[in-house]
Parts: sequence; C-alpha cells; structure tokens
Amino acid sequence: MGQLRALWVKCYSIVSYTPKRCRYDPANPPGFSMPLNLLFGFAATFTVANLYYNHPILNVLADDFGVTYEQVSVVPTLMQAGYAAGLLFLCPLGDLFKRRTFVLWLVWFTGTVWIGLCLTRNFQVFQFLSFVTALTTVTPQLMLPLVGDLAPAHRRATALSIVVSGLLLGMLIARVLSGVVTQYTTWRDIYWLSFGLQYLILILLWFFMPDYPSTNPGGLNYFKMLWSIVTITIHEPVLVQACLVGFFTSSTFTSFWTTLTFLLSEPPYNYDNLIIGLFALIGIGSMCFGPPYSRFIIDKFVPLFSVILGEFFCITGIAIGTYTGTFTVAGPVIQAFTIDLGLQTSQIANRSAIYAIAPKARNRVNTAYMVSVFCGQLMGTAVGNDLFAKGGWIRSGSASVGFIGAALVICFSRGPWEKGWLGWHGGWSIRRQDLGPKKSDVEKDEEKKDGSLDDDESAREKMADEMAGEPTRGTEVAGEVMEKD
Repeated sequence: MGQLRALWVKCYSIVSYTPKRCRYDPANPPGFSMPLNLLFGFAATFTVANLYYNHPILNVLADDFGVTYEQVSVVPTLMQAGYAAGLLFLCPLGDLFKRRTFVLWLVWFTGTVWIGLCLTRNFQVFQFLSFVTALTTVTPQLMLPLVGDLAPAHRRATALSIVVSGLLLGMLIARVLSGVVTQYTTWRDIYWLSFGLQYLILILLWFFMPDYPSTNPGGLNYFKMLWSIVTITIHEPVLVQACLVGFFTSSTFTSFWTTLTFLLSEPPYNYDNLIIGLFALIGIGSMCFGPPYSRFIIDKFVPLFSVILGEFFCITGIAIGTYTGTFTVAGPVIQAFTIDLGLQTSQIANRSAIYAIAPKARNRVNTAYMVSVFCGQLMGTAVGNDLFAKGGWIRSGSASVGFIGAALVICFSRGPWEKGWLGWHGGWSIRRQDLGPKKSDVEKDEEKKDGSLDDDESAREKMADEMAGEPTRGTEVAGEVMEKD
C-alpha cells in the first residue's frame, strides 16, 4: 500500500510539474503560436480517434471475444455515452481549473487506462474500460475554448479551423488505420498504437503547452456552473441558432458514413471492408481546405455567411450522392467530399460566433454547443440506419436533405446583426465590422514598427490585462449573462 502511495505521489509530481519556460508570467504572458496551434490539432486528431477505432472492426472484436454481433455493437454506444458524459460533466471544469494541468491529467489517465483495453480477454472489462476512457477523451473540447481565448479576433477562425480539422480528421483516420492494420495483423495492434500516441501527446503537451491561469480564479460552484450552461443558452440567440444548426448538420454526417457501408457492400459495388474504409481518405482530403478557407472567408465575413455557405455545400453534395449513388460511385465520392467540407465550414464559423458570447464561460458555451452536435450525431445514426433498412439509400439520403433544409431555415430566420431571436434588423451586410483597423490603429502600428512596441508585446499586454481582471467587452457580456441568472 505504501509503495502504491509513493508511486501515485511520484506520478502526480511529474505530471503536474510545469517546466520553467512554460510557466505563466503576468508580465510576459505566453503568445499563441502556429506550432502550438498545430500541436493542439495533432492532439485533437489522435485523441478523438480513440472513439472510432472499433467501428470498422466490430466483427473482429466479436470473433476474438466470442460474443454476438448484437453484443459487440454495444461498444460504440458505450464509448459515445462516455464521451457525452465527459462533455457534460468534465468540460465545464475548464472554466474553473488551469487548463494545462487539467488537460495533462486527462491525457495521462486515458493513456494509462487504455493499457487495460490492449490486454484484457474479458468482454465485460473491455466494455467498462471503453466507457471510462471515452469519458476522459474530451481534451480537444478543452483546447478549443482555449484557442478562442488566445487567438486574436482576426485570426480566430483560422486557429479554430486547425483544431476542428484535427477533430474531424481523427473521426475518419481512425477508421482507415483500424481497418488497414486489422486487415494484416490483429486488432490489438491498433489499440497499442493508440496507447503509444496518447503518451506521445502527453509528452509533447508536457514540454510545450504553456500554463494559463483559470478564467475564474475566484472559483465557481460546480452545480451552479452546470446550471449556468442552461441559463446562458436560453439567454443567447446566437448560441441557440448555432446549436440547432449544429444538431441538424451533424446528423447528416453520421447518417452518411454509417449507411455508406451498407450501400458499398451490396450490389452493384460489392466492395470489401478495406476499400470501404479507404473512402474516408476522400473526407480527409476535403479537410485540407479548412484552414485556408477560414483565413480568407470566415475570418473576413460574419460567421452566419460562412455557416450558410457550409449548408449549401452539404445540401448540394447530399442531393448528388443520394440520387445518383445507387448506380454510380461518383455520387458517394462527391458527397463524401462536400459533406465533410460543409460540416467543417459550418462548425468553425459557429464556434467563431459563440466564443464571442462570454469569454469567461467559453467552456460552458462549448459544452452547450457540443451536446447539441452530439445529439444530432446520435439522431443521424439512428434515423439513417432505420430509413436505410426500410427504404434503402435514397430514403435515408432524402432525410438528410430535409435536415439540411431545416438548418437553412434556422440560418435565414435570424440575421447576423439581429439582437433578438428572429428577424434581420441591423442590415444585410456580410462584412465583419470588428476587424478593420481604424486610422488610430494604423498610426499605432506605424509607431510599433518604429520600435516603441511590437505586436507580440501588445498582444501579451492585452492578455495580461484580461487575466488580471480588467473589464473588456467580452467580460461585460459574461457579467450580463450571470446577472440574468
């Protein structure tokens, strides 16, 4: 017992330790750089992938554990349930704890418990550990609000797009890796690969993730904090609009990728599992467009404009894939590309909009949004499978056309400058009005170029002021939300 306690103390001291160059200094706060942004994207990819390695190999798991297909199909459900629980009960803690320590502990716990999944021969143990590891696989959802905190307004969408691209990439690359590795070796090898990646992420974050103070250093009551997710949502039209659009859009993503397997495994295609798994590469290709698209479109126009564009990408691809997919494989190929591009565009723009609501409650705002997206994914899987079983590919795809239609109705029901719940008051302009440098700003930039103060130092000073509690517009908005509670 004493040895276990000593081992725990040793692990705690190592994981919690912050290298000197990563420690927070109010006089010189760490900047948000592209390498750090890419590190967050890498971590997002191979963390969220944990949830999807089992999807293409359920038949292999059933044979290895000696259970039925019906029993093994519970594993993805358990992992989704664990992830949902983590979103709801762990992610809001990002508004309370220091993000570096919290993230490192979650990654360490996930990687350590994952060893059990690699070794166990008991199916019940495998199910239990699947739920537990999914519960703590929420670190990307803690990184996204942090990116929203640190990235400047004129680059926020671009920074977010790198992490969101990582999330979507993880969902797809997990299927490819798992299918290919299991085809030629054993399913345990892909799980051991995931274990190694978790510890690689832990090491990289330990060395390079700067320490940031809590956004609420005075502390919050946990249960009141959970309740505030509801109150913030019902008081913020922008958040409600984003949640509803995210719900309907995400449903089409899971419906497509679930029913695609059935379509391609039957006549006229009769593809094997390896070929079907490689279809995910099409979606991966579309994600390369995310960061440049965000920089040149989302960062320069109001988020709603980009959301609407994303929905049109989706509905165009879904219509083509649905009504041509039964006789040409080009239909599903086009749909795979456009639906992934549209979903990514919509999600990045929605996040860019909602992160401006309450800077001190970004993790709770993110939780509200992600719970709606997750519910949409569950609905899409259930409805897509049911309609495919009853009426085939065209019927399930037609439902997705209807879902995107509903998302577009929600988009057009409230304009980008509307302060209330419905309407287009404030004008139809799609250009962002908070980014163009004023004359005084230009003059200040010229002064900085002359050597008075560089841009990085200016950004760090602004960040230090916000961390120190000086009022900003975002702080005032957050205060108004809390006062309404």
